[in-house]
Amino acid sequence: MGDGRRTRDPKINLAASGLISAIPQNRADWAVTAEGPVRLAMAAAEYGSRLVHASSDAVFSGARVHYDESCPPDPVTPYGAAKAAAETGILAVHPEAVVARTSLIIGHGRSVHEHVVYEPAADTRDGALFTDDIRCPVHVADLAAALLELASQDTADIHHLAGADAVSRHELGTLIARRDGLDASRLPSGLRAHSALPGALDVRLDSRATQRKLSTTLRGARQFCKAMP
Repeated sequence: MGDGRRTRDPKINLAASGLISAIPQNRADWAVTAEGPVRLAMAAAEYGSRLVHASSDAVFSGARVHYDESCPPDPVTPYGAAKAAAETGILAVHPEAVVARTSLIIGHGRSVHEHVVYEPAADTRDGALFTDDIRCPVHVADLAAALLELASQDTADIHHLAGADAVSRHELGTLIARRDGLDASRLPSGLRAHSALPGALDVRLDSRATQRKLSTTLRGARQFCKAMP
């Protein structure tokens, strides 16, 4: 541009992602989730900045269960539709951007998915952890490191950053409970198929192609939820 503004400094967009907050699958702020990231991508392209956009496995319906980076989105919820629209718009206006799809994000006891376990284990919340709702959870530390790696690489397009293990919500809850010294037998189980909750049942992100580009290991839930001493 000739005005000294162009830069390759990477930008990572985490808006409307599980790294910041959990968004119900039946709700989505289209302006924030779909339109906002595209405007950010346009600005990043104008200034020559790298952009890594955090997306979600909610862009898939679960009809084919296993999804690699080549699979086209087929969302079944408003949130998934908004995330899919953001992906398409970002890559249209900024082809050098990275879209990084991830799954359930587990932290050090502070994620929404961990609190869903703590409350039933302490008899402070009703509800069930579904045995037929399957995802590939990722640890927040692994995800953050992988996002930084992608931001520093000369790569683009769609990448999957999910853990190596496909587990149900109930199995994940059991792993978390055991890790944190809780009584896993107190966790109620159920079938999502028998509930009125929207969204896919079984979505397994295949991250092997992206893993080959990374030094960060995307551990599976059975590994990162091992009981602590």
